[in-house]
Amino acid sequence: MIITKTPYRISFFGGGSDYPEWFNRFPGEVISSTINKYIYITCRELPHFFKHKYRIVYSKIENVKKIENIQHNAVKSILNFYKIDNGMEIHYDGDLPSRSGMGSSSSFVVGLLKAICEYKNIKISKNLLAKKSIHLERSIMKENVGYQDQIAAAYGGFNSIKLYKNNFSVKKINFHKSFVNNLNQNLLLVYTGINRTAQKIAGSYTKNLQTVNREKIKKILFHVKEAKTIIKKNLTDDFGLLLNETWIEKKKMSKLVSSSKIDFLYKKAIENGALGGKLLGAGGGGFLLFYVPKKNREKFDSSFSNYISLPIKLTNEGSEIIFNENKKKF
Repeated sequence: MIITKTPYRISFFGGGSDYPEWFNRFPGEVISSTINKYIYITCRELPHFFKHKYRIVYSKIENVKKIENIQHNAVKSILNFYKIDNGMEIHYDGDLPSRSGMGSSSSFVVGLLKAICEYKNIKISKNLLAKKSIHLERSIMKENVGYQDQIAAAYGGFNSIKLYKNNFSVKKINFHKSFVNNLNQNLLLVYTGINRTAQKIAGSYTKNLQTVNREKIKKILFHVKEAKTIIKKNLTDDFGLLLNETWIEKKKMSKLVSSSKIDFLYKKAIENGALGGKLLGAGGGGFLLFYVPKKNREKFDSSFSNYISLPIKLTNEGSEIIFNENKKKF
């Protein structure tokens, strides 16, 4: 049995510039961080006395004899890619709901890919893990996703991710200890209760990244530059205020990014102590991220008592093997 632990991520600035429709022509850059919420994937070789050969357990339970009969696209694609002919049982457990803007689909691919590589005794670097995950999602699964989620899940940490036509680079952001301590105290997620399909929303604006949305992406990339200066100067509240500016620009990308309910929740948050925030992921639903100074937290929590809100902490670890039965020590 093998178990992987893969983090979810929050994207602060630069979202949209991580799509090849943009960075194949202009450089892209994203500031993001992994957080202390995780996806756990358990894999084991299935004994031959079961009627089924593959068992996949997530929100559904699939018992099938052939890989091509698996409904879960990521599982089917990865098992096919690595030609897993032996029986396999895969369990998925996540701290957060899927389709909620937290990069869960990419974290799943990264975590399962790492587990299968461990199963086949294939050593894989963070860089290659990210690249293979991107290839699987975009070229094999035909998903319209950006590149930042797979990179964040594979590498872990609070990073600047730069994207170019044929490559990417990951650089950990230097900061004062107090800066991250303040972020950990002041950042929280509010669940909108809306599950959405990111591909449709992303598709509504990625096709126009080099035309009508070009200036909007340039403004969003300018926020990345501003954020770096703010971090260097240890101005945590300004970081929160800048989240508000980047959310305003993101909403202009497509009418599908926000909704009347999301706008209502965002306005409510600002009126009750949040300095800024944004909807995570492609848009349309999922989690809102807010920066709420500690002094305003009681008022904010009271106003959102009927909603699910979660404090979060930034983390350094990417996808990792937390258990391998064949390598356990006695």
